Amino acid sequence: MLQDVTRAIIMKTILFLFATVPFFSQAAEKLQWQVLKSSVFAGTVRQYAFHKTPGLDAAKAAALMVFQDGHSYVEGNFHAPEVIDKLVQSGAVPPMLLVFVNPGVFADDLAEPQGWNTPKGLKSNRSVEYDTLSPLYAEMLEKEILPLAGKVQLLSADPTQRAICGTSSGGICAFTVAWERPDLFAKVMSHVGSFTNIRGGHVYPSLIRKEKSRPLRVFLQDGTNDLDNEHGNWFLANQQMAAALKFRHYDYTFVTDDSEHGGKGGGKIFADSVKWLWRK
Repeated sequence: MLQDVTRAIIMKTILFLFATVPFFSQAAEKLQWQVLKSSVFAGTVRQYAFHKTPGLDAAKAAALMVFQDGHSYVEGNFHAPEVIDKLVQSGAVPPMLLVFVNPGVFADDLAEPQGWNTPKGLKSNRSVEYDTLSPLYAEMLEKEILPLAGKVQLLSADPTQRAICGTSSGGICAFTVAWERPDLFAKVMSHVGSFTNIRGGHVYPSLIRKEKSRPLRVFLQDGTNDLDNEHGNWFLANQQMAAALKFRHYDYTFVTDDSEHGGKGGGKIFADSVKWLWRK
C-alpha cells in the first residue's frame, strides 16, 4: 500500500515537472538556421530562421513577428516557438510566421550557430545595427529578410499584423524600426530596452513628446535592478519612455519587476505579453 502511494506521488511530481519546466518543442528543434549576406550592412553576414505556427494557410496572408537576437528567443528564457504555438492553438493570438534574426558580424560565412558571444576573431555589428537611431535596420528587414519570409508564407502587408521584439539593444532596435517605419510594423515588444546613450537612444522620450504620434502599440518590460552605468540608468530610461508614451496617449503598457538585465523578467511573463500585444 505504501509503495502504491509512493509511486503515485512520484508520478504526480513527474507530471508537475513536465507541466512547469520549459523544454524545447520539436518545432523549435527543427528550426533551419540560414545565412544572409547583407548588402544594406555591407560586409556582414547573419543567421536567420523561420517558424510557422499551427493554423497557417498558404493562400491566406498571415501575421508576422520578428525577433532580434533571434537565438535568445528560441532558447534561454522565452521559448517563443512553443509558447506562441500554444497561444495560437488556444485562439489567444492569430496564426503567424515567426522570424528569428541574429545581428550581423563581419565575415564571409558563419559555420557555427550564433549566440551571445561573437565567434572568435570576428567583429560584431550588433551595436551599430541595434543602438543607432536610423532607418537602416528597418531597410535591411524590408529588403533582405521579409522577401525571404514571403517565400515561406504569404504575409499580411497590414502593419497592425506585424510585431517586432527584442531584448536590451534589441529592444531599442525594435522600437526604432517601428518608429522609423510604422508602415512596416505597428506592434513593439521591448524587454529591458537600452533607451540610454549608447548611440543616442536617450533622446527617444523627448522625440515621442514632441513629434506627431505614430499608430503604434508598445509593450515595455524592465526591472528595478537593471543596469546603471556610463550610458545611463536603464530602469529610469524605461520609466521616461513609459511617461512619454502616456503623455502622447499611445497604446502602451509598462511592466516592472525587480529583475536584472537580461531575459528572466520578460521570460516569466512572455505568454501574457504576447497576448497583450496581439489583443483585438
